[in-house]
Amino acid sequence: MTPTAAILVSALGGYLSGSLPFGYWAGKLKGIDIRQHGSGNIGATNVIRVLGKGIGIPVFILDALKGWLPAWLAGVWVAQQGAAQEIISAAAVVAGLAAVLGHMFTFWLSFKGGKGVATTAGVLLGIAPLAMLGGLIVWLLFFFTTRYVSLASMMAGVGVVATMATVMGRNGQWDLVMLGFGILIMGLVIVRHRSNISRLLAGTESKAGRKKA
Repeated sequence: MTPTAAILVSALGGYLSGSLPFGYWAGKLKGIDIRQHGSGNIGATNVIRVLGKGIGIPVFILDALKGWLPAWLAGVWVAQQGAAQEIISAAAVVAGLAAVLGHMFTFWLSFKGGKGVATTAGVLLGIAPLAMLGGLIVWLLFFFTTRYVSLASMMAGVGVVATMATVMGRNGQWDLVMLGFGILIMGLVIVRHRSNISRLLAGTESKAGRKKA
């Protein structure tokens, strides 16, 4: 298989994996459409707010796994094809990005999905664990100081890119594909939080621990 074909197959597999709307299905198991409750989002944060941690945490884990699995599998599979390291990295990044886009624009729900935070975390765990750790530290810092999940999630994206750049700079090895992936993901996460940004500016954004009708 040619490198181009391998990357295209990785992208398709990543999108199909990422498109699985676990939050929506969890709501259906409870007899509700999660899109009509809370913030209307199918992601784990809204599931926790509406259905509780007992359901929301498993949804978060599944959303993360559907990002981690295709990125990891793509790297392993392309490596078995005897491809160069650059192609292996590209396949993993493309599969991970496709998984995030699949979550954000799932064909199961007319291409309207979640904001991609958990899925992005899963992808980063598979291809850039130090960057994920940096993003997690930033997320925890902003979450526990502000109690705004949305703000913490957006700042975590910034933390991921900053960590990538710092590690690459210290090692003197710049991986522009990986850094570009981080920047793109950061931008996508911020864009998907447009409504949250408006509510933050208006002072109407819900804080963690407060149930939304």
